[in-house]
Amino acid sequence: MSTAIVWFRKSLRLHDNPALLHACSKNSITSILPLFIVDTDIVGSDFGKYHANRLHFLLESLEDLDENLKSKFGSKLSVLFGKPTEIFDQLFKEFGPTISLLSSDYCSEPHGRSLSSEIDEKINLHSPCTEVVFHPSVQTVLDIEEVSQDPVYKEPKSMKEIEKIFLHKFGLDDSGLLVLPKPLPPPSMIPSPSAPLESFCSTFSSTNGISSSKSLREHLSNAKRLPKSSSNSYFKGGESEALNRLCIKVEGQSEFVNSFKKPKTFSTNQSDNPFEPSTTGLSPYLSNGNLSVRRLWQEVQACNRSSSHSQPPESLTGQLLFREMFYLLSRSVKNWDDDSNNKMCKKITWGERDQKLVVAWEEGRTGFPLIDAMMRQLESTGWMHHLGRHAVSCFFTRGQLWQHWKLGRDIFEHKLLDSDWALNNGNWLWLSGVAPFSMPYFRLYNPCPDAKSSLNVETTQATFIKHWIPELANMPAKYVYEPHLAPLGIQEEAHCIIGKHYPAPIVERKESAKLNLAKFKQSLAA
Repeated sequence: MSTAIVWFRKSLRLHDNPALLHACSKNSITSILPLFIVDTDIVGSDFGKYHANRLHFLLESLEDLDENLKSKFGSKLSVLFGKPTEIFDQLFKEFGPTISLLSSDYCSEPHGRSLSSEIDEKINLHSPCTEVVFHPSVQTVLDIEEVSQDPVYKEPKSMKEIEKIFLHKFGLDDSGLLVLPKPLPPPSMIPSPSAPLESFCSTFSSTNGISSSKSLREHLSNAKRLPKSSSNSYFKGGESEALNRLCIKVEGQSEFVNSFKKPKTFSTNQSDNPFEPSTTGLSPYLSNGNLSVRRLWQEVQACNRSSSHSQPPESLTGQLLFREMFYLLSRSVKNWDDDSNNKMCKKITWGERDQKLVVAWEEGRTGFPLIDAMMRQLESTGWMHHLGRHAVSCFFTRGQLWQHWKLGRDIFEHKLLDSDWALNNGNWLWLSGVAPFSMPYFRLYNPCPDAKSSLNVETTQATFIKHWIPELANMPAKYVYEPHLAPLGIQEEAHCIIGKHYPAPIVERKESAKLNLAKFKQSLAA
């Protein structure tokens, strides 16, 4: 019997999964073990590195993958908990001669690359005849390793430069669209795993009882690591939900796709639903590998071929190009996640951590309703519109609070469903004003916007703000974004006294902005 292990890492799906299809296409393989490892270096030994919403989304993704494997192929997903190096070390010591293939996906972040290298070495030591393949272009369209290591590679800092890389790599068709690789189909069949391997997986994690998605749910529930309320789970994890959202939002939706301009979408979500984004809402599914980026790109291009359409950087294609740009930069720029010896980060002397300011910002108690509503939405759902992210990160750093961007980044990393090492760092570098691709540092977002603001907030009813800040539910809409300016009589009628029922502003926004811009300028001149 010849066995293959398909190690699902960042491709929690059956469609367009090169690692899975590679194993299924080899005639010599008679059994396949689908495996996911809950890496303690990523989630924490007690799962503390992930917010409850992130854990729940991951859990639902694994449950959906397991159910699809069972219902479509009669297979199942083994889920183990621990350090992948230790798990594979034990697994290959015991079963090495019977395992002819380890097939998985390439990960571009430092931990992922280091892990791949170490596991490759360990397997070669225990089982030199085993083929080990980490497939590129699974989370991205580009082969990040190939492109970033090319002698002619130049680090892209703009849409024009990343487009040049794509044109060089893929070229254009007769419609003027990029000729991208087509997504792979799901496998036609998956051989069942061998009984000894299944037995190993069911007993390996006996200390915490995790060997399947079901036992993982039991463990997380007992440890009280899951959300207390099901209402938090607006974005349901898994490939099934990803494909359903793709169908509703993108497939055949030519009017929406072709007219899409991301800066014009509403940061306060759809007017009739404070949970539903005015964008596609597909980012959690891309970052968790529930949805193939090639599949999304294919559907966008299908719509683009039907009529005239918006162009990068504002279009959906432009957003996908920015995503690829950050992946490339995260691989080629040393210290991408730091401000020391990072050529994509200007050295700014940020203020000392002010715990009072950081906690008020994180908990949505700054006294600035737009900032607070966005941060409460993040806490509750694990998601926030990109313009909301612009507003809260600017406020946190160069705008009002003068806190180091890495502090905000770490809170986002903990809570965002779509958190991604390459993208999260890139976005915080961008929005804190320290990157060469940032907007001019002196262009600040007003945390008390009106209807004309580039943050695109709904001000007529202010439904979004009132939903996430129920203290302001009875406040007239004209005062909702600056309730501290409402006359006392209005506050009394609204049953919301500022400073009592809802915080007064923690800083004077205009004065703090003036001081912070001066400090930023001084740091640049130093």
